[in-house]
Amino acid sequence: MKNFVLIGAAGYIAPKHMKAIKETGNNLLAAFDPHDSVGVLDSYFPEADFFTEFERFDRHCEKLRRSGTPIHYVSVCSPNYLHDAHIRFGLRIGADVICEKPVVLNPWNLDALIEMERESQKNIYTILQLRLHPSILALYDEIKQKPSDKKYNVALTYITPRGHWYQHSWKGDIQKSGGIATNIGLHFFDVLLWLFGDVLENKVKELDSKRGSGYIELTKAKVNWKLSIDVNDLPGDQKKTFRSLVIDGKEIFFSDGFEELHTESYKEVLAGKGIRLADNKKVIQLVHDIRNFANIEKNNSNK
Repeated sequence: MKNFVLIGAAGYIAPKHMKAIKETGNNLLAAFDPHDSVGVLDSYFPEADFFTEFERFDRHCEKLRRSGTPIHYVSVCSPNYLHDAHIRFGLRIGADVICEKPVVLNPWNLDALIEMERESQKNIYTILQLRLHPSILALYDEIKQKPSDKKYNVALTYITPRGHWYQHSWKGDIQKSGGIATNIGLHFFDVLLWLFGDVLENKVKELDSKRGSGYIELTKAKVNWKLSIDVNDLPGDQKKTFRSLVIDGKEIFFSDGFEELHTESYKEVLAGKGIRLADNKKVIQLVHDIRNFANIEKNNSNK
């Protein structure tokens, strides 16, 4: 049994991490969040200590370490812009780290963490769970069997409506979330890079706080993508999230099967096979470039 502590316990994604820790037979010793709406802990680890002040949480973790109670993993579920600092905390207390996506917002932050990881001799993992989805795994195997020079035509559409609260939270602040391409699209961009190779061309057609679209040419694919959190962009009588991945005219169905993927990701980490920092480089660079390509285009149009 491994001991965990968790940062960001009141966030949307935290219960999936708690569930994964529980279902892999491990223990959550303590959790931190500046907000105290964390009753979900009762469903998984009612005995876990909880802190709303990071300094007290830090002191508690250090006390555990010095008393001979090891903290094997720190799970980071905090807002995107805090991931870097919280990962560093995990390394400083001698733990491996499992971080929710995106592991960081900028490529240079990733390079610095790779150096810290090497110095600390600890491991940093990230959750990019779509790589474990059965439909994506089947597609990966299918692509491997095709001629290496085959070029695919891909259309990615992901519409996941969000209410008015979204723009008033850290998620609506591009400096804190990385914007829609990072916060909403990163999983899908990561899968496309994993399946089809490196970026050869990247053009952003539209990008604002609610939606984005563009064109990416990869080694093995030409991709047109669209992301939106606007309910008005849902097709037809669709009422909830709409995910569509069409490859050479064939729809890849992966709307189901998401519920257990965090647990599967934790199993991979615990088996020493989790997704490492170096595996994030391409997608962190891509979403950074999409964000900044749009800013450059906007600035040029204002001249």
